[in-house]
Parts: sequence; C-alpha cells; structure tokens
Amino acid sequence: MDNRRQSEISRDRDDGSHNNPGTVASADGTPRQRRIAQSVRFYLRYLRYHCRDMILYAVFCVIFAVVFALYHLPLGAVLYPALLCGALGLAAFWYDSRRIWHRHLQFGRLQESLETITEAVRAQEASGWRPDRRTDGASGPFPAADNQAEADYQELLRLLAGELERQTALLNQRYDDMIDYYTVWAHQIKTPIASIRLNMQNEDSDFARLVGEDLQRIEQYVEMVMAFLRLDSDSTDYVFRPCDLDEIIRQAVRKFAPQFIRRNLRLTYTPAEISVVTDEKWLCFVVEQILSNSLKYTRTGGIEIFLETPKTLCIRDSGIGIAPEDLPRIFEKGYTGYNGRTDKKASGLGLYLCRRICENLGHSISAQSEPGNGTAIFIDLSQKNVRPE
Repeated sequence: MDNRRQSEISRDRDDGSHNNPGTVASADGTPRQRRIAQSVRFYLRYLRYHCRDMILYAVFCVIFAVVFALYHLPLGAVLYPALLCGALGLAAFWYDSRRIWHRHLQFGRLQESLETITEAVRAQEASGWRPDRRTDGASGPFPAADNQAEADYQELLRLLAGELERQTALLNQRYDDMIDYYTVWAHQIKTPIASIRLNMQNEDSDFARLVGEDLQRIEQYVEMVMAFLRLDSDSTDYVFRPCDLDEIIRQAVRKFAPQFIRRNLRLTYTPAEISVVTDEKWLCFVVEQILSNSLKYTRTGGIEIFLETPKTLCIRDSGIGIAPEDLPRIFEKGYTGYNGRTDKKASGLGLYLCRRICENLGHSISAQSEPGNGTAIFIDLSQKNVRPE
C-alpha cells in the first residue's frame, strides 16, 4: 500500500463534526449517528486514496483480456483469475482498512491535546523506542510503525514534542520572572505612596483631598496589574471560606468615602446580613472596581448597594449609563465603548478582571443600563461545587 496515503488517513481527523454542522455527525446527532458518519467519511477517504490502485488493477485486467483476445485464447482464462484476485484484493483492502481505522482512532485520541502527545512521546521513549527499529507488537500510545517512513514521522513527532516542552518551560520561566518582578515592584511602589500619605495626613484642604484620591487610584492600578498577571497563573491564593458579605462591602466603601463626601454623592446601603462562601480579598477587589467605575461616571445623585433574592449583590448608580450597543461587550478584555473613548483614559480592563475573577470564584456578573439612567451591576454569589477550606 502507498505509505503516504496510509499516513494521510491516520492524520486526517474527523473534522466534519467540528467544522460542518450540517452533517449527520453534528452536535445534534446521537453518539451512534456520529460514529456511523465518522466511519462513512473514513471509508470514503480510504477509497479515494486507493482509487489509483483499483484503476491500475482494472487496467491490468483489460490488458490481459486484450492480449488473450488477440491470440484467440479463451477469455475465461482471464476472467476467473481476475475474479479470484479481486476477491483476494477485497479481503486485503478490508484487513488494511480495519488496521488503518484503528490507527486513525488511536491517533485521534492523541490529537485531543498537545499534553497528550507529549505524554505519549515520553512513554514511547521510556519503552526504548528508536527510529531505526520497528515497533511491531509493542504496546504503547503510538501505533506500531510498519515501515521506515512511519518511523521517521514518529521521530519527527518526538523532536517536535521535545521542542514544545522546551519552549513551554522557557515561557513559564519568563512568566514566573515577570510575576516576581512586578510583585517586587508593587511592594516597592507602595513605600513612596505610604510616605506621601504620611506627609499629607496633617493637611486638611481641597488640594490634600485631591492628592489622596489620586494616591488611591494609583494603589488601585497597582492592584489591577497584580490581579491581571495572576489570572492565568498555575498557583493562586484563593481561600474559600464563609465570609460576611456586609464586612466585604464596608471595606470597599471605606476606601471611597472621601470621594462620596467631596463630590456630594449619596450612598444608599442596605445591609445584606448573609454569609457567602468566597474569597474575601478577591471579592472585595471586584466590589472596589465596580464602585470605582460607578463613581467615575456618576456626576449627580448617588449609588445604591443592596441584595436581591437569593444571593445577588446589586450595585446601582445614577450615572451616564451605557449605550445599548456597548452593553453586551463591557466585560470583554480591552473594550472601552463609547464612554471609554470619550474619557480617553479607560483601559477596558476593570470589568474584564471582574468577570474573570467572578468566574474563578464560582460567581457570575452581569449588567443592566440605559443611557442617562445609570447602570446596575449584578453579582450572583450563589455557588455550586465549592467547599469552604
């Protein structure tokens, strides 16, 4: 058989169920229908890849028939061997197709993730596999190599997996170095901030209050940087335990109390009087981000904080609101919308961090808004499959 065609069949994944929703193997089909459709596509490809062999066999039969006819020999002498060879060929095709089908399924399992391929390469190397030796009958994650071409492909796969591991290790090292640097930077920058606060604590003027608000924003931006870097980190400091929701809200409100007073904004806070299983520090960060956004876009009126049944925290402001076309995308990374483009200083990261953190905590966050009528942010604090530590 053509080795290149065999390898193509083995590498050709069942892309119909992923890329062509109109096929029988769509997500709406039953598992049995998906398996049947996958088998049909495989055998159609198998016949297409071997159509040259079948055409060549037919040409040979015609040549023999023409030669026998020119010599006035009985055509039965050609027909019977042709039928016998055809039957043997069908048996060989059936055996070969079943063998390649099982190889196709085995490679399909390996292609589910790069981690699986890497683990398979490690297992193959641990079994003493070498590219210059056949592995017929050897147990392992890779199908047995039938020829040198397939052994070469497996060797190439081993080299690529090794390079993937090296690149992954390098990227992880760089990421860890970046986290270490910004962690040190965050601690270092807090020293001059604390010094400025200490020097300004005896000042009681509008200028001092403005400087204090600016310092608070700087601290908030530092926390945003650290939160952004830690989102996809393998190691997190989440500690899930029952927390008093009112205490978390009060911590956030205290930080913004000077802004409420200076800007003459009203705060309506209805105590929740419930306990939720969450991480106190990270949920407090989310509440602070929402309050910061509300204060940023609220000129008059105030902010209302209350709890909706059963465990949905609502923070509603009387600000400028959000345009209808922007509302579905406000939690996307980097999306600033009309208000952000008008402000020129928005980063589009605040609400994105809130959404990501809520997902990590097992909560959900949503928003309702109308231009000119304020914005309401809802945090569903109910959780599933989360146990306190």
